[in-house]
Amino acid sequence: MDLQLKDKVIFVAGASRGIGLGIVEACLAEGAKLAITARGAEALEVSRARLADQYGADRLWAMAGDMRSPTDIETAVSRIEAEFGPIFGAVANVGLHPCPPGFEIDDETWDAGIDQNFDSAFRLARSVLRRMVPRNEGSLLMISSIAGLGALGTQLTYGASKAAMNHLSKELAHLVGKSGVRVNTIAPGNIIFPGNWWEQCSTGPDADKWNGWIKREVPMRRFGKPEEIGVPAAFLLSPLASFITGVTLPVDGGQTK
Repeated sequence: MDLQLKDKVIFVAGASRGIGLGIVEACLAEGAKLAITARGAEALEVSRARLADQYGADRLWAMAGDMRSPTDIETAVSRIEAEFGPIFGAVANVGLHPCPPGFEIDDETWDAGIDQNFDSAFRLARSVLRRMVPRNEGSLLMISSIAGLGALGTQLTYGASKAAMNHLSKELAHLVGKSGVRVNTIAPGNIIFPGNWWEQCSTGPDADKWNGWIKREVPMRRFGKPEEIGVPAAFLLSPLASFITGVTLPVDGGQTK
């Protein structure tokens, strides 16, 4: 199926690894041009160089920056539009911030968790929607979590932030729908990739416990992979999803009850 993304500019934050990279590769495979950002300049360049070899350097734009920072976000968006082309699609995908279990969370940790997991998404949305709405075209996608759909025992800053993100995307969809701009969210389940928490759990000293938990809690009895988020993300970003907005889509192997 042709998703009609050829030569459309897609901006993905947190794109050097994991889910973000899975989305980038799915969109590149559909012919899109990808603007990618991440905080780690070295890891970002490794990913950019590999993708450039596979898909062509002219289809990639990269900038290292902190996508929690309003200044860095606005700089990236302005440069993309000036140097690469008008942004058709954008993906708010910034990783989690460490938080202790329970409710004894100090204010600094709480604020940092909300800032990273929720505020960053709003700031990116604000910046790209300023460009998309006057053009009457565009698609914004937020990467949330099934932790925002129910009380799963996750860290409080994470689950609360993702629940807020789900609501934010629906409110934004109502605000900008008349302009033809769409806003959707994907809520991934347990996605495994090199170096992430789930890989550590599945191969560490408690591997039997965690792998057993996955088989018990996830009807498909396995972890998900970044490309299994990338493909539905590419569809939701694409013109083929032109009547889909305000949706939070769980991609979790059936775990959400």
